[in-house]
Amino acid sequence: MTSLEPMTRTADGLGTAELPPAIAPFDLKAYLKERQATVETALDRALPMAYPETVYDAMRYSLLAGGKRLRPILCLAACELVGGTQAQALPTACALEMIHTMSLIHDDLPSMDNDDYRRGKLTNHKVYGESVAILAGDGLLAYAFEYVATATEGVSADRVLRAIAILGKAVGAAGLVGGQVVDLASEGNPDTTLETLEYIHLHKTAALLEACVTTGATLGGASDRVVEQLGQYARAIGLAFQIIDDILDITSTTEVLGKSAGKDLDAQKATYPSLLGLEESRDRARQLIDQAKAQLEEFGDAAAPLSALADYIVARQH
Repeated sequence: MTSLEPMTRTADGLGTAELPPAIAPFDLKAYLKERQATVETALDRALPMAYPETVYDAMRYSLLAGGKRLRPILCLAACELVGGTQAQALPTACALEMIHTMSLIHDDLPSMDNDDYRRGKLTNHKVYGESVAILAGDGLLAYAFEYVATATEGVSADRVLRAIAILGKAVGAAGLVGGQVVDLASEGNPDTTLETLEYIHLHKTAALLEACVTTGATLGGASDRVVEQLGQYARAIGLAFQIIDDILDITSTTEVLGKSAGKDLDAQKATYPSLLGLEESRDRARQLIDQAKAQLEEFGDAAAPLSALADYIVARQH
């Protein structure tokens, strides 16, 4: 007998090759629960109350209002995928949620989308007034950069600086701000093209999701090639994320969404369903997720969290 496989004995005494243990499927639910708890604790510690209490209370009200915490989780997952640690990326993960929260506070203002509810709670300006809401968003944005610079440990200064630069581009006129400007300019315009809509989505939504993944990879020590490859993954899931948001706005309810449903239709916004229809929009989202997951193939099982998060984006109901 020359086989190198381990042997077991059956009842009849004959030897059989012992099969390797089956690999358990990735448990996304457990993964999200554990990571969400980590992020919630980190956010609470990152932003303690201080004077003037009004603005800090407003900042914490929206920052700690719950949510999926998808953005910080993507940052942590990307860092670990390339060999980094959760601790290296956690301050930036928190900063990304601060920036995202700022965008929600400002997006909900009467001068923007004029929404009353966010994550099932009254929007910031409904609780604290418009002036404090604006300042709370400004405070979160500024503090996000301060926190990355002062709280990141175990990462070289040049990589921290690169992460800060990625964040700045994602949130500025080349990213989120630019997408919001074009989005507002397109309201009520029946001639909005699919090209313009994709620009809005890639900048208003996908740019920050891309920053989540590329900052995590950068802090974890990834090469430029890998950072770019993971950036392509993130752009694809970011566009798919917004397509699903467009679909849910017309197919779901305010109670399920935690924010006002039907807002896009009321504002006469161009959306993927309005331009392509529901089924073609769903097909486009699935194609994007397939493209995203193709970027992860070389990482094998190590990319299971990012792959599962991509699937989660098209399956979510809120």
